[in-house]
Amino acid sequence: MLLRIMTVFASLTNLFSGGDLLIILLVILLLFGAKKLPELARGMGQAIKELQKAKDEFTDELHKAGQSDAKPAPPPSTVAQTATRPDPNQAATPGDKADQV
Repeated sequence: MLLRIMTVFASLTNLFSGGDLLIILLVILLLFGAKKLPELARGMGQAIKELQKAKDEFTDELHKAGQSDAKPAPPPSTVAQTATRPDPNQAATPGDKADQV
């Protein structure tokens, strides 16, 4: 089964090799004529350019959405707490500086 799939794939990749490609181009020339070929090529070029532009816009939107979702954490505070405030509800002990006036 795998051999059959690989054979089909190989035949598809060899479809546009040298002689086959020349025959396909001649058939296209006969169907559309020499005057229409430049217009067809120009239209295909514009379509490819628009497709590339749409792909670039889509990837840009994906990158922007990914960056806005992953906001960096704020840096830790560099201010060190040196002393804690006393609780105003507790009574002052006799040795506190509050007694010294």
